[in-house]
Amino acid sequence: MKINDAKYLISSTDVNSCPAPDKPEYAFIGRSNVGKSSLINMITGRKKLAKISSTPGKTITINHFVINDQWYLVDLPGYGFAKRSKTERLKWQKMIRNYILGRPNMLTLFLLIDIRIEPQQIDLEFIDWLGISNIPFAIAFTKADKLKINQVANNLNNYKKKLSENWDELPTMMITSASTDIGKDEVLNFIEKTNKVFLPV
Repeated sequence: MKINDAKYLISSTDVNSCPAPDKPEYAFIGRSNVGKSSLINMITGRKKLAKISSTPGKTITINHFVINDQWYLVDLPGYGFAKRSKTERLKWQKMIRNYILGRPNMLTLFLLIDIRIEPQQIDLEFIDWLGISNIPFAIAFTKADKLKINQVANNLNNYKKKLSENWDELPTMMITSASTDIGKDEVLNFIEKTNKVFLPV
């Protein structure tokens, strides 16, 4: 897939304010500071499409972008940022949960995880919740350029082993790097293939 056009559409504070579900949709989510905005910009080839902030937890709305006038890319708030108040975190969790469960045209949720760190309980619990809720998702490991190839392979295997404790069939996994374009074609090819199964709501 080649992206010829990518533009910001709208920011919403709840799922009811999102655009009409008339196009296939792909949402990106992950813990704060996982490199979500950088990955979105890399995938779309637009350096400033998603705003990158030095402050983790900056995204607090559901941000829709329309790609090639054919599908939606959604930037969801990061989770697990402790410096936000408990009230704010609970509000975000409700907003994210309502979006994930209530958006009929979302074909895949891309869960971003930093490949450099060992499996974190907050991510594992989120993955299990996605499975229980029957949400289609794929894991995109970020920041692969920060490790050597053998380290990436080792950390990926460790993650697979950990998930295998609860999962009979592992989700799709991709290795990415916003700095070196690793994984760009894989993500876009996945989206292009998945777009074909979209049925208008």
